[in-house]
Amino acid sequence: MKNVTLRQLRYFEALAQQGHFGRAAETCSITQPALSVQIKELEDTLGVKLFERAARKVRLTGVGEDVLERAIDILRSVDALGDMARASQAGLSGRLRLGVIPTIAPYLLPAIVGHLAVSFPEVDVRLRETLTSRLLRELGEGRLDAAILALPISDAGLTEVELFDEAFVLVRPLADADCPVPSGDALRGMRLLLLEEGHCFRNQALAFCNVGPSAPKDGLDGSSFSTLVQMVGAGIGVTLIPEMAVPIETRSANVAVFDFPSPQPRRRIGMVWRKTSPLTDQLMRIADLVCESAEELRAKF
Repeated sequence: MKNVTLRQLRYFEALAQQGHFGRAAETCSITQPALSVQIKELEDTLGVKLFERAARKVRLTGVGEDVLERAIDILRSVDALGDMARASQAGLSGRLRLGVIPTIAPYLLPAIVGHLAVSFPEVDVRLRETLTSRLLRELGEGRLDAAILALPISDAGLTEVELFDEAFVLVRPLADADCPVPSGDALRGMRLLLLEEGHCFRNQALAFCNVGPSAPKDGLDGSSFSTLVQMVGAGIGVTLIPEMAVPIETRSANVAVFDFPSPQPRRRIGMVWRKTSPLTDQLMRIADLVCESAEELRAKF
């Protein structure tokens, strides 16, 4: 009987997560036929069906769920061996799997990647942009080494390092540029455009306005700051965005940007990783580099 390979287990995990051969193949950077062959060989080797196959989706069988649990344990153990080897080296090298939330990634990542390339040329950076809840889950499963997100996380199993904080600014139509800047309470009576549910920035904006996260809104829920700012420019309402987003998101929009009076709404940005990670010393160096990148970025606006 053929042996099960780590490659097959990684492809199996990807397909279980994506529920779709095409997306799983893209995640693994291989062709869909190649992925299908490896999954079929894994099923033949184990002598069981791991997936129920439908026209556009696949789902795990009962035994497939059991196999996935054991496969994740095996893959995380193998990854831990690699982490230990990297931690024993004097320099920082190898793969770095870094997650970033969407309200930070477009603005900070270019600077971070540039600094990493110069300071740590032996590091192979693998980036993952998604919501906080998914980043934390993938950190816990060992699929990420660290994540950059809004604090606090308050997870006893994670190390939190604060990197910087930044203020929120008000974006409103250019025609309203001469109007007084509203307070948080006053914003409750305005058409406030927000990111869709799942984004921590949405809850932070609502908290500033003393509005609960489940309160109904008559504005627009968008998937990005870009959409929200463009809708403000069209006169639909007002929105809040973080300082780092201003240069990119407002440069081509017919809007005006204003600072709130003190106390300004702010968020704390930090980097988190598992307390058990053998890469702690290296990740602290990465955190310092992120701070430098953020300072350079903020100096530009």
